[in-house]
Amino acid sequence: MADQEEDFSSLPLVDRFAHKNWKVRKQGYEDAAKTFEATPDESDPAFRPFLFDSGLWKGAVADSNVAAQQDGINALCAFLKFGGQQACTRSRSVTITPIVEKGLSSTRAATKQSALEALLLYIELDRSDPIIDDLLQSLNNKQPKLIAATLSAFAAIFHAYGIKIVDPKPVLKALPKVFGHADKNVRAEAQNLAVELYRWLREAMKTLFWNELKPVQQQDLEKLFEAVKQEPPPKQERLLRSQQAAVEAAPTDGHEDDVEAEIEEDQLREIDAFDLAEPVDVINKVPPDFGESMASSKWKDRKDALDALFAVVNTDRIKDGPFDDIVGALAKSMKDANIAVVTVAANCIECLAKGLRHGFAKYRSRIMPAILERLKEKKQSVADALGAALDAVFASTGLSECLEDILEFLKNKNPQVKSETLKFLIRCLKTTKEAPSKPEVKLIAESATKLLTESVEATRAAGAETFGTLMKIMGERPMGSYMEGLDDIRKTKIKEYCDAAEVKAKDKPKPVAPLAKAAPVGQKKTATKKPALGMKKPAARPATPPEEPAPVPPKTASKSIPSKLSAPKALVPPQKTGLQGLKKLSGPGSVAPASVQSPRRNITPQEEDTVPIPSKLGRGLAGRPLARPAPSSTTASEPPASAPQAPSITPGERLELENLRSEKESLLRTNEDLRASSSKFQSQIHELQNQNAQLIEDHTRNVLSIKAKETQLVRARSDAESAEAQCQRLSRELDRLKREVKRMESERSPSSAASDSIYRDKQSNNSNSAPTERPASATQPMRINSSNSLTDSKDTGYQRAARSYAISPSEEKENGGLDGADGEKISARNRSPVKGAQPPARREVSGEGESWKRAAEVTSQLKARIELMKVGLLLF
Repeated sequence: MADQEEDFSSLPLVDRFAHKNWKVRKQGYEDAAKTFEATPDESDPAFRPFLFDSGLWKGAVADSNVAAQQDGINALCAFLKFGGQQACTRSRSVTITPIVEKGLSSTRAATKQSALEALLLYIELDRSDPIIDDLLQSLNNKQPKLIAATLSAFAAIFHAYGIKIVDPKPVLKALPKVFGHADKNVRAEAQNLAVELYRWLREAMKTLFWNELKPVQQQDLEKLFEAVKQEPPPKQERLLRSQQAAVEAAPTDGHEDDVEAEIEEDQLREIDAFDLAEPVDVINKVPPDFGESMASSKWKDRKDALDALFAVVNTDRIKDGPFDDIVGALAKSMKDANIAVVTVAANCIECLAKGLRHGFAKYRSRIMPAILERLKEKKQSVADALGAALDAVFASTGLSECLEDILEFLKNKNPQVKSETLKFLIRCLKTTKEAPSKPEVKLIAESATKLLTESVEATRAAGAETFGTLMKIMGERPMGSYMEGLDDIRKTKIKEYCDAAEVKAKDKPKPVAPLAKAAPVGQKKTATKKPALGMKKPAARPATPPEEPAPVPPKTASKSIPSKLSAPKALVPPQKTGLQGLKKLSGPGSVAPASVQSPRRNITPQEEDTVPIPSKLGRGLAGRPLARPAPSSTTASEPPASAPQAPSITPGERLELENLRSEKESLLRTNEDLRASSSKFQSQIHELQNQNAQLIEDHTRNVLSIKAKETQLVRARSDAESAEAQCQRLSRELDRLKREVKRMESERSPSSAASDSIYRDKQSNNSNSAPTERPASATQPMRINSSNSLTDSKDTGYQRAARSYAISPSEEKENGGLDGADGEKISARNRSPVKGAQPPARREVSGEGESWKRAAEVTSQLKARIELMKVGLLLF
């Protein structure tokens, strides 16, 4: 047994990993972990066998023996920890599935922890996407134990790295399926994962899966979310290897904390539904008759078209596309006379800007001036809708792009427009993440200062709030120059607004401070006042004054020229001076040639740039040792001050540099002026385009109205012609009736006279034949009958004429005989002078009275009809 153990220990690690005996494998895993921990770096030869044959780790992770499996996963963790990114990418494809199936679901807590640590190391070394994809496939496993272990691993991964490192979208889409699982442990782990994701995403996570859950599950999650809302924002607890390298690479003078703060700030950035939602193509969903409906003259049609558009664009994220026509129609709707149309159009603009985000920036110049101009509306609901649309447009662009339009509308004469524009500017300053530049600060401060003198108190307060918010961003010191001319009351109010303001922008001048300190570090000794003229002139520091002592050595060399000529005769005096120089410098040489090398000893400890100086100042090989020993003591102490003076700038070059800087500044100013004029012209162009579109619309509306009036005129003419024709027909009918009446009267007048004469003759005969004692009253009824017969004859003529007009011609023929001559014949028969003729006469009197009344009624009806006809003629 001992021999076998010795043989096992002598085997290579690769052979022991594949050994049949689990004890040998276990010992091999332990030895491998120790070997990896002892390696100096990632390129150690101990990693090569396991990099070339990554299948070894599949067997180690999925070892059949639980004790050996635990050591195998520990060895894998050591391999990943010390092997680096190459160890991760080589072994990842064969180890994730065994880790999930055998490690995460193990009955041993230590094995579970080691398996989870291996997954975290895989994410730390490279990327999280491959690990998340493999884990998502494990959710389709039939064993509830594996699904629950996978969900627990997801929760641990998000807890360690957060949502910036690990994409939560695939996991959120898979949550509804696991919430509907039959196993209660799976549902419990799904709840834990949802709570962990809610710590990072808050309400934005509900857009992807919330509607697919049951109401009971939603209520349970809401109760769990209430406890999370009270917790502080989460932070990334484990850094990636790249983040660790960035922290280590940062300087040790406090910048390491800055790097960690940036990582935390990036993690704390709010995640909204836009980041999680999938883009929706809304162009194809817009109604095809949208343009026609928007051009309608009826406000109801325009509002219905905008309502349909709002239903389409009201989504979290919109796919970018050609929205020029839609934006143009919405900008045109801002001038609509109906406030309901304006409100719905503002809501559509808000949804488009939020759904497109930065893709909406290209439409800002067309839509923002129209919205700002419509701020004159005093109704609060319309003002709120317009303000929300402006905020959405600003979020898609930035302060620099919107500032010009905002400042332009601050000069508007309408106080309502000025007040609402000020409120919008304050919201922009509070929500912007980039501090304005110095020219922009100047423009905003000047506008706010002017608004402090307005007559309306609300405008003055808004101007002070604008000034205070800007001071909160830039600081009190940069804004002090703009507050010099203000009184103490306004300054106090501005500071109050500054203290109460909450902004998101960072002050840009703060990072410049380290650069200003770093510039004088190399100029400590020489640059005291001169560099204050400009931080960008480090080369102007050693200009000409340091070079003035440089010509001094040539003067000493010129004095040694006579000794140079008499060098063969007088070598001792130069040696004495050289020895004196050596004694002063306490140099180690005592031989005469050492005096030649003594300057080199003083030069060698310094920079190499000072070595060529003797070659420039020397006058020859014979003259150099005679003249240099005496000034060597002075020059030896001067090189430290003159060494950094090599890159000097002449006055001409300095003047040229100043000229170039002035030209650069003038070019920058010219560029800014050109940009301002270009933007102004562009805004004018857009305004003219809007006016042109409005004129075209008015022209179209006028043409349509003219055509409608022409149609009405044609109809009126046709109606007048038909009425005139009817009047002519009625007048002809009236003339005919008049002629008929006259004819009837002319026909009835001779017959009545004849009947009267006959009646008189008969009466005279009767009176002669009658006895004398008969009373005279017997003849009175006859007279009455004769007079009644006359009136009856006349009335029957009118009656016939009236009935012929009021009734049909057929009825006239039927009734004419009874009311006309036949009736007269009957009445004549009844007026016989016989004695028994009195009762028929009485009946004739009663019948004639009724006919007279009937004729009077018909006559009145005829007169009324004639009056109506006259009125109709006057109307037509």
